[in-house]
Amino acid sequence: MIEKYLDLHSEVKHAIANNLAVVALESTIISHGMPYPQNKETALQVEEIIRNNGAVPATIALINGKIKVGLSIDEIDYLGKSGSKIVKASRRDLPYLLSQKIDGATTVASTMIAANLAGIRVFATGGIGGVHRGASQTFDISADLQELANTNVAVVCAGIKAILDLELTLEYLETYGVPVLGYQTNELPAFYTQKSGFNVNYKMDNAKAIAQLLKTKWNLGLKGGVIIANPIPKDKQLDYECMTDAIEEALIQEKQLAIKGKESTPFLLSKVKELTGGSSLQANIELVYNNAKLAAEIARAYATLKKL
Repeated sequence: MIEKYLDLHSEVKHAIANNLAVVALESTIISHGMPYPQNKETALQVEEIIRNNGAVPATIALINGKIKVGLSIDEIDYLGKSGSKIVKASRRDLPYLLSQKIDGATTVASTMIAANLAGIRVFATGGIGGVHRGASQTFDISADLQELANTNVAVVCAGIKAILDLELTLEYLETYGVPVLGYQTNELPAFYTQKSGFNVNYKMDNAKAIAQLLKTKWNLGLKGGVIIANPIPKDKQLDYECMTDAIEEALIQEKQLAIKGKESTPFLLSKVKELTGGSSLQANIELVYNNAKLAAEIARAYATLKKL
């Protein structure tokens, strides 16, 4: 039945059938993350990095009533040119968009769903969503967290988006049993910087050890994802104080404009980009490249373990 909605690119289908390394990629970063043609160029470069590190990229989007797992260059170009005209699609949006054949760009949550349906266990993104600041009043909590609690996909990211409440997000993840691993670090990276002031659950030093943990978790029947927090390279990170000031100003403007829900994160990221003179966008691109490389290494290690 699921085949009716799932459309696997031939390269991805071959890789899955032959237990080769595959890395899922979201498409919201293409349509909502940056302007054209930078979004297209970045997406293609991320795919190239994954290929250069021994895995097959599978960028995911909703196109013409199908969940496309693995996109052509033309399809990536279409998402890039269309930009915010493409609907940002999370879990709740999938039935409507697919039934109405409305195109959608996948978030972390919906990318995890699609990857799981296709049998892909590793996903690379920028940063995950979480508990928004002020959530005790607004109850604004990203659907990413419930997906991490329930869907067996490992998410390689540069931590939780720094615009969010990191402490409450970590508490939420703990409640739902989602391990937060630090790649070669004990400190949770804060998206644009390596510094957050919070600890990860476990420091992991290499891709093989991470793959062994993933296999063990899922072999035990412990459902849900794993966060692999991969710090942005030191020479690419933003100044911590500069980042903090920009986020605080963006939050003030968000409140003044009464922006809420799914529009909140795009607004805050765009405003931080403006307030940092564009340096936050460049940092975002660099951390995605860094995550793609690590995700490919983990996917390769996991594929090898599955054969044993």
